[in-house]
Amino acid sequence: MIGRAERLAAAVRERDLDLLLVSNLVHVRWLTGFTGSNALVVLSADGPGAGTLLTDFRYVDQVAEQVSGEWTVIQATQDLIGPGLGEHLGRIWPVEGVARFGFDDRSLTVNALERVREALGDCAQLVPAGGLVEPLREIKDAGEARRVREAARLADRALLEVIERGLAGRSEVAVALDLEMTMRTLGAQALSFQPIVAGGARGALPHGEPRNVAIESGSLVTIDWGCRLDGYCSDCTRTFAVGGGVEDEARAAYDLVLHAQESSLAAVAPGVECRDVDAVARAIIDEAGYGDRFGHGLGHGVGLDIHEGPRLSRLSEATLAPGMVVTVEPGVYLPGRFGIRIEDLVLVTNDGHEVLNGLPKGYQEVE
Repeated sequence: MIGRAERLAAAVRERDLDLLLVSNLVHVRWLTGFTGSNALVVLSADGPGAGTLLTDFRYVDQVAEQVSGEWTVIQATQDLIGPGLGEHLGRIWPVEGVARFGFDDRSLTVNALERVREALGDCAQLVPAGGLVEPLREIKDAGEARRVREAARLADRALLEVIERGLAGRSEVAVALDLEMTMRTLGAQALSFQPIVAGGARGALPHGEPRNVAIESGSLVTIDWGCRLDGYCSDCTRTFAVGGGVEDEARAAYDLVLHAQESSLAAVAPGVECRDVDAVARAIIDEAGYGDRFGHGLGHGVGLDIHEGPRLSRLSEATLAPGMVVTVEPGVYLPGRFGIRIEDLVLVTNDGHEVLNGLPKGYQEVE
């Protein structure tokens, strides 16, 4: 947590704000380490200490365990955005005049904003200030990168155990539940997201939900899964051939996606435009005639959220920098026939990148 409040305070000053209200609980956790379900942070641009954390009596002991002493903690009512907020502001900002009070217009609801306005009255000018925390979160420090790496390795181990138990004849739901239970048994805190297990023609649905339908021999099955460890997510996808007899076009398409994935992965390095990495995979798939069958972006950032910045897409204006963690996941999807996606989780380093998961990617036939 060291330095995060100072970096955010610098961004607050650049927006010409006096204070920033942080209401997104993931942002609160990133700033303070607090994992409770009811908290607000008010950060001063130039005030003493890191800022103020408001929570209620249910979390007093938890705050003491998780939050460093540089934060001022105020025990408020459970309704943090209530009349008391204005009273607390007097303690947080003991300065004459009206404070320019930034709020995250990307996450604060209209209803909550009106209640904040009522609570603060004339002592604060509310200023939309979304997008201050997200760019800071994109750059992972060494501890964050380690947590993502460990989550990825745990998820790898879990899938290997599930594959050893076989896929053919088991339902997609059974495989997904097995994968979830195995990750939790190995120590995962939670899932990053509900696993995708999509066999045969269902593989053409990038986010197909597992069904109570048996995985057939002679088909492809796509498995997209991840876990949370100490709050941080992993994300990986592998597509397997179940038994023999997969159709020739599907086999060739697999090699195409693998080539696109490995080529775009090789382009990941600091200073590279995110859209340029996306373009590497897209050009390969376009040239093979499957351009209209690769409809999503190449990847996204991963951290405390499973989907965060930066985005690897044609529309992205971001540039890769050391500390960013992104997925590289091209795919080809033929409705009614099959789908293929191959995804790695990648840390951008000072001189290139590090792939955080270690499962093989070549065409694999499994039982």
